[in-house]
Amino acid sequence: MNMNRFWLKLSVLLLTLPSVRMVAAEGAKPNIIYILADDLGYGDVKCLNAQGKIATPHMDGLAAQGMVFTDAHGSSAVCTPTRYGILTGRYNWRSRLQSGVLQGYSPALIKPDQLTVPLLLKQYGYHTAGIGKWHLGLGLAGADGEAAGAGPGKVDFTKPITDGPVAHGFDYYFGISASLDMPPFVYLENNRWTEVPTVEKKWGRKGLAAADFEAVDVLPTLTRKATAYLDEQAKAGGPFFLYFPLNSPHTPIVPSPEWKGKSGLNDYGDFVMETDWAIGQVLAAVDRDGLAGNTLVIVTSDNGCSPSADFPTLLSKGHNPSYVFRGMKSDIWDGGHHIPFMVRWPGKVAAGARSEATISLNDLLATCADILGAKLPAGAGPDSVSILPALLGKAEQPLREAIVYHSIEGRFAIRQGNWKLELCPGSGGWSKPGDPAAKAQGLPLVQLYDMAADIGETHNLQAEHPEVVARLTALLERYVADGRSTPGTALANDRAVDIWKKQLNDPKKPKAGKAGEPIPD
Repeated sequence: MNMNRFWLKLSVLLLTLPSVRMVAAEGAKPNIIYILADDLGYGDVKCLNAQGKIATPHMDGLAAQGMVFTDAHGSSAVCTPTRYGILTGRYNWRSRLQSGVLQGYSPALIKPDQLTVPLLLKQYGYHTAGIGKWHLGLGLAGADGEAAGAGPGKVDFTKPITDGPVAHGFDYYFGISASLDMPPFVYLENNRWTEVPTVEKKWGRKGLAAADFEAVDVLPTLTRKATAYLDEQAKAGGPFFLYFPLNSPHTPIVPSPEWKGKSGLNDYGDFVMETDWAIGQVLAAVDRDGLAGNTLVIVTSDNGCSPSADFPTLLSKGHNPSYVFRGMKSDIWDGGHHIPFMVRWPGKVAAGARSEATISLNDLLATCADILGAKLPAGAGPDSVSILPALLGKAEQPLREAIVYHSIEGRFAIRQGNWKLELCPGSGGWSKPGDPAAKAQGLPLVQLYDMAADIGETHNLQAEHPEVVARLTALLERYVADGRSTPGTALANDRAVDIWKKQLNDPKKPKAGKAGEPIPD
């Protein structure tokens, strides 16, 4: 190629890309901090549940300074699927993960060519960091020099991770590979393990661990890393994105000694209080570093509260982590995916504001693009809707046509306006009745609720409104067929999608849990 022509083409290309220097100089791009609690129930946040018994002063304070969304949802009732949606703006059931969650040794779920939130923000001059729980799979090096399928006996911990957070847009990452009750029990930093695990330990599951790794230390360690990152970015200048997915209050429920007994309820209540403390440490760093005026902070949870919190004990003491919602983590009912969601953005989001807009955690990608004035590529964020109009108090109509939910067993629900249709007879998760039991009891194979009149999902109206059942079923079928739930060119799902999950009731179906495959959380 003629060199003059080469340099001309290169110059044109550079001119079409966002200028990092220009973005930093403008000072108009907000820093973005996304704090994701793990298994925190809507009713666990005091400002959302007047009857709640757990003190959450830092989340309450953030809510008072900004906006509370009262109708926010994880795209799934368990963690890996929701995290996939947060970073990609795509429903997990379009991927290979159509039920359950990943393991600590599972291969990466996000495809190499998928646009993620950090990849988008990097194009606009952001420094991007993730500190916390990944749980989206990794490319692991095998002891034989080849990529390991999965499993502790096949991994060479001295070799780089080839397909982890750094490969999907993070300039820096520190954290754990999956839930804190899933081995390996060792930190990863960028694309390396910080140590070679040499012993076995058990927190829920037994597996390889670094000798000095202790579950009780993880939340304080992640919090220190996050606040140190904020201190560094305050000095560096320029916009940054901090994704801070906590390990708490998920199992193992291990409050630090200084938090033991603080709630007066049980260890779970104590761990929620420590989670609130961790959030407070980040907010304090933002204020201390003079970042508050140009920083958008989001605090939310991946799904509802887990039964491991010990609901009977909590309920006996007047505390309901699921608030007024039916069910809990794993379920298709709202207790599985209706979550706290609070935003602080001084000068943009009015203090003390509340929004009843129905939003999804999938919406981060489209919202970031909207803030930047960017247009997403045709195949990116197919299930992501910008919530910026709601943040700015300018939402005059529903933000989305409808929203889709998913349970741990891969059961579907779709909600449009007040109507919520669930394509299963039971919880679709761990709550009773589960689907086989509900079917055995002769319960209808679908559930339809008017969420405005019956937020507790107690009166199934499917027989009274067959036209609503038919309309919502057709809408969900269209979303599946189109590969997207937003306007645009039709896309392909990674695998065939069965919204009725007939195979769930097939006794010949292989059990999940093999290396690299989805397992119960």
